[in-house]
Amino acid sequence: MAKEKILIIDDEVEITKLVCAYLTKEHFTPIAAHNGKQALALLKKEKPDLIILDIMLPDTEGSSLSLEIRKTSNAPIIFLSCKTQEIDKIIALSAGGDDYMTKPFMPGELVARIKAHLRRQYSLSNLAAENQNNIYEFDGLIIDFDTHELSVNGRQIALTSKEFEILKLLVENPRKVFSADRIFETVWKTNCMENDSKTIMVYISNLRKKIEENPNNPRYILNVRGVGYKFNQSLFK
Repeated sequence: MAKEKILIIDDEVEITKLVCAYLTKEHFTPIAAHNGKQALALLKKEKPDLIILDIMLPDTEGSSLSLEIRKTSNAPIIFLSCKTQEIDKIIALSAGGDDYMTKPFMPGELVARIKAHLRRQYSLSNLAAENQNNIYEFDGLIIDFDTHELSVNGRQIALTSKEFEILKLLVENPRKVFSADRIFETVWKTNCMENDSKTIMVYISNLRKKIEENPNNPRYILNVRGVGYKFNQSLFK
């Protein structure tokens, strides 16, 4: 049975060793990088299933590296950070992160979150495998939910697993308007807590930047003032 590859990007050697030890014990294959340059080389070579990313690296910021990673990889990204302010979490999520943990952290909790993200990733893959012809085409936008591929005007765009889930929810229900709370509860499969709706605002903003020609005047993902978001029903032929 193949072991899932986990790429740990952190310049603190002791933390890297600790995380690697826990991952090995849980039958994962840990791969360590201590700066952004090493990380990008290993990303290309190893194609990890999940990435643990420190927010502060010697040669780059974690958020900048996450944006670079998202050009070629949809693997879930869990940020590790000493920063505890809400704005830091928002920046990390808007840069393509799927989760955010503050240091010091409990290794057991990190492993639990890794397993949860991988389960969601595999569930999406299995669901896609069960459905055929799950391709949606709009003017300039092609979405294949089976292969998790998306293109805008012929250019391939990498989305995170959560971005795909949000987009899929909206596209498959174009007549419905979803509040931020409802989107969070549906995609994350947990109750929406205070400030979680802001997480959805970040994800919607990030999606628009990737798929909209003009994110400030969107064609695909529309706002319904005072209610929430919906996919543009008029684009369905």
